[in-house]
Amino acid sequence: MAPQSLPAPDLTVADLIRLLSQHDPATPVRLAINPFHPMAHRLDSVTAGQDQDGRTTVYLAEDPEGVQYGYLPRPVAEALTWMPPLDPRRSPRRHLRAVSP
Repeated sequence: MAPQSLPAPDLTVADLIRLLSQHDPATPVRLAINPFHPMAHRLDSVTAGQDQDGRTTVYLAEDPEGVQYGYLPRPVAEALTWMPPLDPRRSPRRHLRAVSP
């Protein structure tokens, strides 16, 4: 499942609602973090505040009791292009047979 392309430069609340509305509302949401060590994090709360440029911004906070929910599943990391796809065309390993003299 490939991720939806996000608008540049900032994802808006309307964009997030549109992207999330394509999924079953009962589906859990995780935050994918760190492409070099892909982890999944649980979300806890949503709050608004000012960013460093003084713009009102909505922040999604991770669950303080479950900082990392676990490793990001490889198919998800591949869909995000954080990991290369496994090459399904690899040939099986060759086994050497003992040769009697």
